Amino acid sequence: EKRINEALEKYKIERSNSQKKGMHEQASKGKIVTRPPFGYKLENKTLVPAENSNEIEEIFKEFLETNISLNKLAKKHKLTVNGLKKILKNFTYIGKVKFSGEIHQGAHKPIISTTLFNHVQNKLNNILNKE
Repeated sequence: EKRINEALEKYKIERSNSQKKGMHEQASKGKIVTRPPFGYKLENKTLVPAENSNEIEEIFKEFLETNISLNKLAKKHKLTVNGLKKILKNFTYIGKVKFSGEIHQGAHKPIISTTLFNHVQNKLNNILNKE
């Protein structure tokens, strides 16, 4: 019984490590390792902007260019505040893939510019640090 449990535990750890290694390899090749974020869809295993991708740019620009609260902006786009924060912090929108704390160049088309993304990060950090 004890040996079976130990073997099972060892197998789980090895399998987990193998999955992480595979996901890391995918990310380093610029492939997404999670489901497509809002504004993207999968076509032939490739991430492509979806029909609603223009809403992502609207969200980023509205957040940056107005003094709308996170709460009001989230409601306007039928999102939760946490969902909105995830969108605003998501590197996928600038053509990058983030996995396990590392950021890789993605194999997909960005929806917004790096400049817009960086300005939004600065404003978001200022807001979140005041909370």
